[in-house]
This record gives sequence, structure tokens and C-alpha cells, in this order.
Amino acid sequence: MSMSPSQNRSSGRASVSGANVPGQGRSSGRAGAAGRGPSGGRPPGAAGGGPGGRRPGPSGGPPAYGGRPYRSRTRPRWGRIALVAGVATLVLALVAGGGLWAYYRGIDKGLKRTDPFAQITGGRPAKTVDGALNILLLGSDSRDPDNAAKGGEWRTDTLILMHVSASHDKAYLISIPRDLYVPIPDHGRSKINAAFAYGGLPLTVRTIEGFTDVHIDHVALIDFGGFKQVTDALGGVDLNIEQDVKSIHPPYRQFHKGVRHLDGAEALDYVRQRKQFPEGDFARMRHQQQFMKALLDKAVSGGTLSNPLKLNAFLKATTKAMTVDNDFSIADMALQFRGIHSDDLTFMVSPFSGTEDIDGENVVVSDKPRAASLYDAVAKDKVADWVTQNHPAPKPTG
Repeated sequence: MSMSPSQNRSSGRASVSGANVPGQGRSSGRAGAAGRGPSGGRPPGAAGGGPGGRRPGPSGGPPAYGGRPYRSRTRPRWGRIALVAGVATLVLALVAGGGLWAYYRGIDKGLKRTDPFAQITGGRPAKTVDGALNILLLGSDSRDPDNAAKGGEWRTDTLILMHVSASHDKAYLISIPRDLYVPIPDHGRSKINAAFAYGGLPLTVRTIEGFTDVHIDHVALIDFGGFKQVTDALGGVDLNIEQDVKSIHPPYRQFHKGVRHLDGAEALDYVRQRKQFPEGDFARMRHQQQFMKALLDKAVSGGTLSNPLKLNAFLKATTKAMTVDNDFSIADMALQFRGIHSDDLTFMVSPFSGTEDIDGENVVVSDKPRAASLYDAVAKDKVADWVTQNHPAPKPTG
């Protein structure tokens, strides 16, 4: 009962543009225009040159990121970590079995569903590799996934493109900075997370497919409540706190450097901190990646898979928090990804060249050639080769 990721959805070819992964060597790639809408045309108000912005990124700044220290002028929001959706997919892969099939089908029925591909009627990137999957993981500012899927006043704190190889033994998770400056169809250029506020999941999918030229097969959205409940269902996680930091949000927790055991509320609080770190939002993305690996490790090694009560609590908490596309199937995911473990995950950041002030906003500027080569590798299922050639940052540790 395997999935057909391209089920009944139109395909076409959009163009790509992109960004830079910290500390990676130079690579070549396409430099086509990004952000084409369903009709293939440039969105109104979009400037030329793809998602890299109107001016080259600044030089200098922290060597890990190639630009001046990241800063955002937006009010901090709760980090809605879509990572949990990815963790659920991967953990379920480890427990697939014929005797559990009916149970998984029952879990599927508990998922909230939406159609994130509703706006894609033409000009969609073509599905080029059978068996490979590209899953868009999103974290929403809303505590109501039903409303969040429709957009409106909320934005996405977390955007991750997860590529699973056709061999189903490796997964690559590319964090996309929420302030990345890209064309948004029918809305000109803006921060990429504005697409969610303008048009919910459908416009977000159009924007990311236009920016990356990658065919998205599935979408999973998770909200704040789900993050806390899923973590608590596993009995909390161990995270390596990289420096002493005090939360800027009530109840103003103090996190001390070192490996600490955190419950759901504490983990949520820690991974949403950013202003106290020199890299700002990039530190937050790194902590999200650390959390994802720690959560998966805990699920595999903490007795969850062998304890029916714990496993049921984990799955129920996950499905309650998730909103997915109409074709998403937990049972199929479990069967196809059963060989993936935490050591098979590679974490990256969408390539960028630095930050700029554009139209009164501080935005992240994409490194077009390097991002084009990365997303071309994703589309062709050649990410392993790209990683070998570009040497991305090491995997996060718990």
C-alpha cells in the first residue's frame, strides 16, 4: 500500500533560485528566476534576479553565516515546531508491521486534513524521481490548526523541507529562514513566512515550490499545543544547552549550559529563544534541529516503541496536533520509512549570503547559485552527492 506522491496533481516546470549553507564550498547551479506562480509568470511587484534580493549580501560578520549578525524587528512569537510532524513520520517508520496496519489506519482517521495544493493548477515543478519524497514541515503561530491552515493573522515560525531519498534510508532536513526574502505570488517580494499570512498553506506551497523548483509531495502543519504534548508523551527530552540563557518570555526560565532534561513546556521555551544568541534566528533553527534529533532518539531508545501505552499516547498526541494534506498516510509512511534512524538524518540551512535592510525590514538574503545547486540536487535525488561536495555543518547533537 505504498504512496503515489504525485497523485492526481498537475505537473509542470517552474524556475529556481536559492541561497547558501554556512561554511560550505562553492558549487555551481542554475540561477533562474524564482517565485513563478501557477501560470509561470513573475508575481506582481517582484524584482528581478530571483530570491536573492535586490543587492548582494553584505560581507564580514560571523564566519558561520557569512553576513552580519542576524536581527529581526518582528515581535517574538511562540515557536510552533513542525519538527514534531517529521519526527512522528520517522518514528512511525520504525514500528511498521502487518499486525499494526489496522491500528495505523485508525490513527490516520484522527488526522486533520486540508488541501495545500489547491492553488496549483499549472507551472508546478515536475516530479522527477519516483520513490523519493519531499515533505514540507511547517510550524504555525496559531493554536488552532484548522484556522492556521487558512492563514490570516498568523505566520510560520518554522519551515523545513524534508527530502527522503528514493532508497528510503536517508532524510535531509533543510531549514528555511522565516525572514528569507523571496517573491510571493501575487504579493511581490517579502519574507517567506508572510506567504502563510497572505494565503495559508496553498500560497506557502506555491511560494516554496517557486523558490526551490522542488515538487512537494506532502505537507504537515503542527501547532504549539502539539509540540508540548508530544514531548510530554515521551517523558521529555535531553537537550545540550549551549550557553546560559534566560528566557525573555514568562515565566522567564533560566537555562544553564550543559545537557538538561526538559519537559514539553521547557523545551518549547528554549527552542524559541533567539535574541540572546549572536546568530539570532539561525541559533533558533539550530536548536530546533537538535530538538528533533533528541526527540527521535528518545522515542527509539526510551521504551516508547516497545510499550503499547506509551506508543499510543505518543501517536495520539501527534495526530491531534497535526494538519496534513489529503493524501498523507501514516501507515504508508511507516512502511516506506521503516529503515530510517536518527543517524540517517542530515540537517542543513537553506543557503544564504547574509542580511540586508530592504524597505525598512531586516531580511535574509539568499545565495542564489549555491541554493540553486542544492535544490536541483533535491529535485534529482542527488543530495548525498551535494553534501559530500559542499560539506555542510555537522549534525546537531542532543
